[in-house]
Amino acid sequence: MTTVFEKTKGGGPARSQGIAIGFHGVSKHFGSTTALSDMSFDVRAATIHALVGQNGAGKSTALGVLAGRSPPSGGSVEIFGEAAKLSDPRRAHEAGIVAIYQELTIIPHLSAVENVFLGQILSYGGFASPARMKARFRELCGLFGVSIPADTRARYLSVADQQILEIMRGVQSDARILLFDEPTASLAPAERRALFRLMRDLRAAGHTMVFVSHNLDEVFEIADDITVFRNGQMVASKPAAGWSKGTLVAQMLGESMTDIYRRREASVPFGGDVLKARNVSVPGAIRDVDISVRKGEIVGVAGLAGAGRTTLLRALAGAESKATGSLWIDGAQHSWPRQPKEARRLGIALVPEERKTDGLVLGMSSSENIALPRLKGCSTLGLLSDATLKEATEAAAFTFGLNPARLSEPVRNLSGGNQQKALLARWKYSPPTVLLVDEPTRGIDIGAKAEILDALRLFSDLGTGVVVVSSELEEIVSIADRVIVMAEGRKVKELVADRNEVSLSRILSAAFDLEDHHV
Repeated sequence: MTTVFEKTKGGGPARSQGIAIGFHGVSKHFGSTTALSDMSFDVRAATIHALVGQNGAGKSTALGVLAGRSPPSGGSVEIFGEAAKLSDPRRAHEAGIVAIYQELTIIPHLSAVENVFLGQILSYGGFASPARMKARFRELCGLFGVSIPADTRARYLSVADQQILEIMRGVQSDARILLFDEPTASLAPAERRALFRLMRDLRAAGHTMVFVSHNLDEVFEIADDITVFRNGQMVASKPAAGWSKGTLVAQMLGESMTDIYRRREASVPFGGDVLKARNVSVPGAIRDVDISVRKGEIVGVAGLAGAGRTTLLRALAGAESKATGSLWIDGAQHSWPRQPKEARRLGIALVPEERKTDGLVLGMSSSENIALPRLKGCSTLGLLSDATLKEATEAAAFTFGLNPARLSEPVRNLSGGNQQKALLARWKYSPPTVLLVDEPTRGIDIGAKAEILDALRLFSDLGTGVVVVSSELEEIVSIADRVIVMAEGRKVKELVADRNEVSLSRILSAAFDLEDHHV
């Protein structure tokens, strides 16, 4: 029986042997900037091939070349052994190449079925046939193992379902090669697992996929082969089995994981408690959690997914209206904040997990985003001055390695790492007493991770109390002076770095083995 996955241009699974993509000395220049230099590597057919490297290493540019968005300045590309002129997206589409980007191309006001058949309408007797398209859509849903209402407007669907519509569109168009650029950045764990199942099904049916991700655990989970880019060049390419995380990082950066996650000791003595919270509870999420942080101290909050880490930070930041508890700031007791603006008045600031939707105003410039808590200070008679904004925020941006020349650009144009630096620069510009940071390095390349961790230590060195949540336990171990471990909405253990208690094994043991905990 033929499935949708077997129906590919040029014979589908018959193409499962040999080389699907060949880069031969490919270069790409943007003015005087060289994005790709003499790039050569192969992608085997019917495999999932990961491209890894720091921001600016050339990964997305390579995808752009394949997708026809960035025609190469030199060299050649072969698709299944034939020279391909990928001068524009239409040519790439004709070659059987479809790209699925982190920023989806779904049309919000169109229905799910209309998005899938965008530009490839099925007809009957020379007229568009909604019945044929809906029947085909239901078939696609069955084969993809999803249930998406055909007539629902795309704006009402989850990010995961919108992404599946994009993949359906690509498969329906007879794509032989699918390009994924950071496909899991906006997905919950269950949605990520569903995407990976779908990618494995596509691979089994003969499709070839090129996958870009900053998450090395994901790369090792899904990829057959891994190619490392550095400074616009290919530095190594081989099967995933031939790599370890340590050797991969060493090739990406020229330094080891030990250097990235080196222990960062406090440089100044801790002061008294700047924040103390007792019996923090949010119905259905966390209960009776105690937490404190001293001046200049970094407190890590660790635990498995669903343990309540993010809810705790949101409660402290006034973003959980049903939160209860007792709160002291600098030794003075205060009513529990019910809104973020109330928490800000107390000196509590939050860098949220979802920086694009909850932290930044994407249409504003970087300087406006940095100055957001004190915009009035950059205005005259109610009018903002770009020059005043830039001058006021330059020092904060420079502190965190954000190029001041980019301050006038819309913040949406910045990489994930630079967007996070802009958020951190905001709280350098308007210093809080307590800084809450949720998943500070999510979606950020390995090189920028070290800079972000150094930035958190800088805040603590300046006397700010910092509370950080991270799913990357190596980050918690490398930076935290004290670690609170949570499980099932409760605080189950507290570990102190000065007593040599903070380690991966102790954190994991505390998170998994609840019956042995006595806090």
